[in-house]
Amino acid sequence: MGERNTNPQFLHRKFRDLNTSPEVEAIVAREVATVEEPTAKQTRTKDLIPQKPETRIQTYLNYLKECISIEDPRKRAEKLARIKQVLREKYVIKPKDVPESYWTSIRRRHREEGHGEIEIPEEQKTELASDIATEQINSLDGWIDYLASPDAEYPDWFKYYAIRSVLRLNKFDKEKKQFTERTKGTVSPFPDLNRDALALVCDALVKRQAGTELDLGYDITAEDKQQFQQYLQQENFAKMYAWAMEHFNPIPEELLKKTTGEWRAYPKGSDPTQLTRGISAYSTGWCIRGEATAARYLTHSDLEVYFSEDQDGNPNIPRIVVVRRDNQTQEVRGVAHQENLDPYISGVVEQKLTELPDGKVFEKKNQDMKQLTAIENKIQKGQELNRADLVFLYEIDSAIQGFGYQKDPRIAELRSQRDPKADAPLVFDCEANQIAWGQNEITENTKAYIGPLFPNIFQILKHLEYLYTAFPEGRIVRNTIDIGGQTKEELQAEMKRQNIQIYGYAQSMLDSKDFTTAKKSEPADLVRLKVRDFNLPNPTTENIYRKAEELGLELCPAEVGPQYRLQYTDQPSDEYLYIAMKQIADSDGSPGVFGLGRVTDGLWLSRSWAWPADGWYPAYEFVFRSRPSTKA
Repeated sequence: MGERNTNPQFLHRKFRDLNTSPEVEAIVAREVATVEEPTAKQTRTKDLIPQKPETRIQTYLNYLKECISIEDPRKRAEKLARIKQVLREKYVIKPKDVPESYWTSIRRRHREEGHGEIEIPEEQKTELASDIATEQINSLDGWIDYLASPDAEYPDWFKYYAIRSVLRLNKFDKEKKQFTERTKGTVSPFPDLNRDALALVCDALVKRQAGTELDLGYDITAEDKQQFQQYLQQENFAKMYAWAMEHFNPIPEELLKKTTGEWRAYPKGSDPTQLTRGISAYSTGWCIRGEATAARYLTHSDLEVYFSEDQDGNPNIPRIVVVRRDNQTQEVRGVAHQENLDPYISGVVEQKLTELPDGKVFEKKNQDMKQLTAIENKIQKGQELNRADLVFLYEIDSAIQGFGYQKDPRIAELRSQRDPKADAPLVFDCEANQIAWGQNEITENTKAYIGPLFPNIFQILKHLEYLYTAFPEGRIVRNTIDIGGQTKEELQAEMKRQNIQIYGYAQSMLDSKDFTTAKKSEPADLVRLKVRDFNLPNPTTENIYRKAEELGLELCPAEVGPQYRLQYTDQPSDEYLYIAMKQIADSDGSPGVFGLGRVTDGLWLSRSWAWPADGWYPAYEFVFRSRPSTKA
């Protein structure tokens, strides 16, 4: 596996300029500067820099792997954000580069639709150019997020090869069955991410390098096979990826409606070809389509796949994959967009979850998907949604959870068909005039507030159930938890008993003399705010803390970190929280605050750096304590 993971020779062969590129030069020089000091014979840093291309490339790959493997979720997000920003600046189209031919095509289409000749105002051009750039950014970020995720069990060299290849590709031409080359004036998004196709390309390259024959896993013509082998010989990503996309069969809707079938087990250490051949006839979106990736999974996990019946009544249609590691369920994936469950299979999943020891962890996801499908069916039939439907769709009581890699796209699609302002009175079970859309509209009859934050808002509107900075995306979550009454040793023992993972730096903070607990138990009213809620031009730690104080909030006692971790057991997997607290120095001497999150193997308590001048991204979420009204 070592050669598969570290294959700088392949990248040097494909990208001859890589080892001398500015990004590689900078990382290699940085690594040398931090590891080694010049000797008497090596008086210049340049003398220490390795010159062998493969060594330089591997150093760069090691750096990229380090960036996406950082333990601290905030620091990892910051590293990824920097990588994205560099790629955006270099590869996403600038408004001035939108070609005149694009505006000409809009005018021509407008004329052909019978609307006559038009001129496009400059402000509209600016708006349209911004939309083009946004679509390119979203499509590019999708590739980066996936390749940087634990789900993408590909070799490091292949991840680099894939993303660099994608950066050169225009949209897929369905008639020519190929990708065209991107130019400076390309207005289309980057290619769609197809995990099936990507896994096959990786598998083909890994097997070619190992000198083993590629088994495509399903019947294809000799001509098709010869064509793919030609592309493989050329190591041409665009042609291999296009070929794979064309030769994967989507599961027809009529077959999705059939849910009777059987489960098949693929135990850890078993032959990966049995798995890949079983699922290869149809497009699932699973990266285990490639034998190399399937082999990686089976080195540490047990897999089960549910196959529903095909048109002949044979269980051959892959629908669900369950991944378990060390007797814990890691993933439950479906074949819908982004590996979500398709709308027909939830009953099979529900039965399976009753058989898994930790199935209850996934029960909410299954129920949420069933309810979302029911609402989708209502809207398609033109039926009115009731209050329960809207409360669910707008995620009033809790976030909608799914089984996929990302949030189920149906949520945004269904919301886009609604008028939130018209729905709000039904959601909040009140009259329209009982919703204050700003501080000046607050009356004694107000039942919900939607608007900017203002001083002491949490004391003045403490009685209101619904507080929003914007509806529905700006919900302000408030909780009351119990703190105190336990020693730090008892807290840590309880977290261990509940299988909560405590990361190293967080452990050093718990062990610090500055971490203390209150002897007497008391309630703590907590308020969660996203950084964007503060509306600060420079959202540093210091500025956020100062603004929160103006709003009637105060810093949490440090023990809120582990206490909230213990009491917040149903945290969604895509949510990260940071405890607003007086910083505690970690084992490196850096000021830190506690972070809360969930990964596939359960809940965790981590640490995030929080220097006073550190900046925070708008989507980051802090937990503060509400100051008692008597102190307001």
